[in-house]
Parts: sequence; C-alpha cells; structure tokens
Amino acid sequence: QLQLVESGGNLVQSGGSLRLSCAASGSTLNYRAIAWFRQAPGKEREGVSCISGSDGSTYYADSVKGRFTTSRDNAKNTVYLQMNSLKPEDTAVYYCAAPPGPLCRDQNYNRSYLNAGGYGMDYWGKGTLVTVSS
Repeated sequence: QLQLVESGGNLVQSGGSLRLSCAASGSTLNYRAIAWFRQAPGKEREGVSCISGSDGSTYYADSVKGRFTTSRDNAKNTVYLQMNSLKPEDTAVYYCAAPPGPLCRDQNYNRSYLNAGGYGMDYWGKGTLVTVSS
C-alpha cells in the first residue's frame, strides 16, 4: 500500500520560494506518475503539476507555468515541487497524489489528470499548507 507524505509548506512572502516534498513509503514510486493538487479555502481543488513515471515528462497548470517545477528522485522515492515567484493566490493546502499508472493522462476519459479535479487518483497525501503573504 503506497503512502504519501507531503512536507515543506510554510509561510512565505510574495515573490519568495518554497520546495515541497512528497515522500513515498510502502511501495516504490518508480513507474508511477505523481500529481500535485492544491485547494484554497472556499475553492475547488486544482491540479497544479504532474510528472510522468514513464519518461519524466512534466505538465503544469497555466496558473503556475514558468514558476513551478516538479521533479523526482526515484532513489529517494520522493517527488518535489519547487515553487518560485510565489503569489498570494498560491495560498492553499498542497497535496500529492498518485494515479494508477505511469501516465499523467486518464486514458479512460482522454483527459489530463490535472483537469479532472483529482478524480482518478489512487493515493493521496494529507497535504501541507502554503501561505503567501502580500
């Protein structure tokens, strides 16, 4: 049973940076895609990024493209989300999640997992809070 634990959330000023970690246990992350989602108070869950488990391809929401970078270290069984140029609107609880396989795309519905509101994920972490002050 795969378990995911996020860490790295903190209070940071606008324009600052944070790196979130998603550490896995119970199973290897090799060949698994890992997605990051976030949910701000009163808002729907939003897909942020995804890294493929097959070829390491990365995908980002338009709202974070150019500012956020996701990477993986399979030896450490960990996925990272580097967040730069943070804005107050990035304030949210950030979750990592794992879909059933290595792709960032749900082939049953022919759509990116980032556009599915979290539908299709097999495993979720409990989240880490990121607060960006203006």
